[in-house]
Formats: sequence, structure tokens, C-alpha cells
Amino acid sequence: MRALRPVGLVLLYIGAQLVALALAFPFLSAGLSSTSNPNNPTDPIFIIVLIVAAPLVLLWLVRFRGGASALRIFLLLAIAGSLDVTLGAAVALALPAPQYLAPYGAAIPLDLSVPIASVLALGAFLALLIEPQWYIVDSVGFVAGAALTALLGISFGILPCFILLSALAVYDAIAVYRTKHMISLADVVTEMKLPILMVMPSDASFDYASAPPLRAQRAPGPDGEPQEREALYMGLGDVVIPGTLVVSAFVWLPATATALGVGANLLAALGAMAGSLVGYAVLMRLVARGNPQAGLPLLNGGAVLGYVLAYLVLFHNLSLGLSLSL
Repeated sequence: MRALRPVGLVLLYIGAQLVALALAFPFLSAGLSSTSNPNNPTDPIFIIVLIVAAPLVLLWLVRFRGGASALRIFLLLAIAGSLDVTLGAAVALALPAPQYLAPYGAAIPLDLSVPIASVLALGAFLALLIEPQWYIVDSVGFVAGAALTALLGISFGILPCFILLSALAVYDAIAVYRTKHMISLADVVTEMKLPILMVMPSDASFDYASAPPLRAQRAPGPDGEPQEREALYMGLGDVVIPGTLVVSAFVWLPATATALGVGANLLAALGAMAGSLVGYAVLMRLVARGNPQAGLPLLNGGAVLGYVLAYLVLFHNLSLGLSLSL
């Protein structure tokens, strides 16, 4: 079972990005894009600042008495609220178009996707609050990660994606290897049992709800040798950030027909995904050594390289789909 843990994580990784691809155009049609101009190179700055600042604020707040508990409730409510919005758009895909209730002049719509999404979001919140086992955390993280990947992908064109992936790869390396505050953040997240880490245990009976924080799992055993962890962990950002380029390529590149009968945009997206999987394979070899590793340098670098190679083969030009618009 231990040997299958990296496989389980990679299935979650691939699955979340494939679901993001399926949600991309419906989300775009629903007006969920966060920007009016996907090619504006300054738009990723807000996301970059948020990702850099949020861990520092979180680590500062948990130092106060009761701060961790209050912050956990706040973050779970925020996650549930975001799920309510994105699940509404996703559930609507499988339901008939909203109908109007009589009298029709009152224009009162009956949209079943709204209460269904609310019930699902509330259920996720209660499950995480009461019994945050690894499969619950993974399920919520999978859905939230796929939705966030789709939202970022439809919001950013190729150039903003390159900026986002490059900046966050550098930041992740600094935060893990130099300042090491990302390691402290992982400890806090495992203590709070938030769906910000994907968890793949060695055994299905693994009790994540009562599992110690990562720092305890990294502590040497009685013989002084490193203990083998009961689970592997991957940050949700390691799924979402490289996946942003996958979705962006699918949405913003032309769907030129290819000899395979598949649009060039989809093949370029899959090329980016394949490149990130190569980075994932290298990452898992490093993780097997037992030390914390920065995932984004390898995952983002692989995604960019895979995209570039696929684009050159498919479109036969050096523009790489980049365009600048302010």
C-alpha cells in the first residue's frame, strides 16, 4: 500500500485538472472569470501578493490563544462559501434550465442547482468540522481545487499564467528552503485538518482526524532514524497553480483541428499537464528521501516546458500564444 501512495496522489492531481478542463467553458459562460481582460500581465499580481501574504498572516494569528480554533472556523466557512458558488455552476450543468413559478409575471425562478449546491457546501463544512478524516479532506480539496483551477485558468491568458507560475515557483523555493515558513504552515494546516493538503495514507484505516502535525511525523524515532510517515501530503497549490496553465491553454488557444481530430488547444493543455507530471515524478523521488520539498519549481517548470513543446509542434510558430494587453 505504501508504494501506491504516490499513485493515489497523482490520480487526484490528474483528476482535479481534468475536472477543471470540463468546468472551464461552463464557468466562463456563467461569468465567473475574475478579470475582464485575460491578457493583462498585471492581473496575477493580486494573486501572487495574496499567496505570499496569507501564510504569514495565518502563522501570526495562530500564535494567539484561541486563534487557531477561530481561524479554522473562519477558513472552513470561507471554503464552504466558495464551494456554494462554484458547485452551483457545476450542478447546473446536469439539471434542466431554471423554470419560472406561477404567476409567471412575478418572474420567480426555480433553480434547483442553488439549494443542491447549498446542501453540498453545508455538508462539506459539517463533515470537515466534525470528523475531518483523510477521505473527507481529499474529497473537499479535490472539488475546491478543480473549481479554483478552472476559475484561474479562465481568468488568465498564457502570458499572465507564465508570470503567475514563474513567480510562485520562486516563492515556493524560498519559502521551503530558505525561510522555511511554508513548512511551518504545513504543520498548522495538518493540525487544523483543512482541505489545503491532499492526504494519501498507507492504509485506508488511517485516522487523520487524530493524526499528529507533520513536525511530529518528521521527528526521529527511538533509534534516531527518521520515522516513515503514515501518509504522503501534497499542497493544494501544487495541483491548482500548474493546472492554471492547463486550463488557460484549453480556453484561450485556438481550437485548430489536428490530424488526430482533436483541437490543438486541448492537445496543448494536455502537453502542459504531461510536462507537470514529469515534474511530479522527479518531485516524488525527492520526497522519498524524507525531507520537505518545494513542489512548484518542478511542477510549474514541467508544465511550462510541456506547454512550450506542445505549442511549437501544434502551431509551428514562436509566439507561444503570448499576447500583451493593458
